[in-house]
Amino acid sequence: ILVTGTPGVGKTTFSQMLAEELGFTHINVGEIVRERGLHDGRNEEFDSLELNEDKLCDELEALMIEGKKIVDFHTCDFFPERWFHVIVVLRAATEHLYDRLVARGYSEKKRTENIEAEIMNVVIDEARESYRPE
Repeated sequence: ILVTGTPGVGKTTFSQMLAEELGFTHINVGEIVRERGLHDGRNEEFDSLELNEDKLCDELEALMIEGKKIVDFHTCDFFPERWFHVIVVLRAATEHLYDRLVARGYSEKKRTENIEAEIMNVVIDEARESYRPE
């Protein structure tokens, strides 16, 4: 199962609860990227890491083959379609999202980018374009 959505919509909380309910393993991609150095450095403008998609997919391949995983990340277009049977895109009202991003200490630029992405349906459009409906 892939759980995706704009940062701050509740992906990690939802994924942890779902994993516990189903007896699956929760994979927080952001944590793995930070802990295992699966990035190409820091993007200072957005105060974030530059994800190395190839390194990440190589790292997760063996885990994903085992099955029973819930993957939680804010984007989805680079994951192999064969990894997932279900894609869940979480949404949040922008006023709640804004408050969550402020609480996380996101810069004004980063908050604006994420709020605009939520308003413009960026993640849901990405999911629809990346995975076949069944």
